[in-house]
Formats: sequence, C-alpha cells, structure tokens
Amino acid sequence: MSKENVIKEEEFSVEQKLIALYSLQQIDSQIDKIKIIRGELPLEVEDLEDEIAGLKTRIANFNEEVETLNQSILQRKEAIKESQGLIKRYEEQQLNVRNNREYDSLTKELEFQTLEIEFSDKKIKESIYKIENQKAEIELAENKLKERQLDLKSKQDELKDIVAETEKEELRMIEKSKDNEKFIEERLLSAYKRIRKNARNGLAVVQIERDACGGCFNKIPPQHQLDIRVHKKVIVCDYCGRILIDNEVADIVTEKLKE
Repeated sequence: MSKENVIKEEEFSVEQKLIALYSLQQIDSQIDKIKIIRGELPLEVEDLEDEIAGLKTRIANFNEEVETLNQSILQRKEAIKESQGLIKRYEEQQLNVRNNREYDSLTKELEFQTLEIEFSDKKIKESIYKIENQKAEIELAENKLKERQLDLKSKQDELKDIVAETEKEELRMIEKSKDNEKFIEERLLSAYKRIRKNARNGLAVVQIERDACGGCFNKIPPQHQLDIRVHKKVIVCDYCGRILIDNEVADIVTEKLKE
C-alpha cells in the first residue's frame, strides 16, 4: 500500500485496539458536543473579564491624571499668592525710591510678577478644562464598566448553569475515555490524538460509508476495504490520514456504549 501508513500494534489484538479506538472516538465526540453546548460562553466571559480589567485601568489612569492636575492648580495658586505678595512689596518700595533707575527696576519686577499671575491663571483654567474633560471620560468609562460587569454576571451565571448541567456527564465521559486509552499503545494513541487534532470535527476514526472514507469521502479501493474488514492491521485513509474501521467494529462499539 503506497500511502496507507500501517501502525504497528502489540499486546492486544488489532480488533481490540480498533474497538478501543472507535470507542474512544465516540466518547471524545460526546465530550466535544458538550463543549459545543457551552458554545462561545467561556470565551465571551474571558473577553468581558479582559475588557473590565482594561476599563478599571483606564479609570485609574484618568483619576491619577485628575489628581496631578489638581496638584498643579494648587501649585499655581500658591505661585499667584507669592506673586501678589511680591507686587505689594514692590509697590511699597516704589514709594521710597531715591532715583529713576530704582523706580524702573521695581516697575519691571511688578510687570514680571503681573505676567506670572496671568500665566498661572491661564494654566489653572487649562487644568480645570482638562479636569472637566477627564471627569466626563471617567463617567463614560464607569457607566460602561457597570454595563460590562452586569453582562459578565449574566454570562457567568449562564455558563455556571450550563456547566452544572453538563459537568457530571462530561466527567463520566472523560473517565470512560481514560479507560479506553488503556487498551491502546502509546504510539497508536499519540497518532490518534494527532489525527484528531488536525481532522475536521475532531474525527480521527471513521467508518467506511458507501465504499468511501467517512471523513474525506474519497473512494477506498476494494483490496483496502478487505484489509480493513479482516482486522489484521490498523489502516489509515490514503487521502486524509484518518483511521478506518468497518461496520462490524462500529456495531460492537455501539452495543458496548449502550451498556
């Protein structure tokens, strides 16, 4: 067989291994269905948690900036008081000057302190404007945070209910899955998991349906079908790599899972 990939087996018969493999596939498919029932909820919960964390960080940054601006306003107000004190002192000194040069020098100092007050007033107004904007942003972020927290609570409750409904069945199936793995040698089990990971719908073991692979639906040559039916070796599809079984193995597994 050109590309048929025969996997060597030991300890158990090939038929036992095929039964264990298909049982494992059926059980793992049931676990997949349980996860599908949960849908995108776990991811939605995770996304909401990330968004909430981001909003909290954003609000904290806004509050920190508001605090910095308030500190700046206090410093500017102190600077204005200092300049007003200097202006008062310079004005008193002007009354006692002895010459024009002293008078002009004090006049320049008065002008400088007046400009300092105007500059500080401007900066205070700018800071107040920024604070108002930041507070508006904080309010928007806080409202959005409340909405997202309500959404998260709703999604968490929904997920909790679904998990409660399915968890017992999932744990039972996982236990059965582990029990079946005992009948499969490590190399074959690794091959199964690798194929399952890469296969559509997680199907690594499929039946022959109408002379074709039940996974990729490519035709299987008659000789290959005969080899699959006699259970002498584990055979995979030449096209998609899935492990192939016949109806006899499928029927045995169906009856076994009903027990």
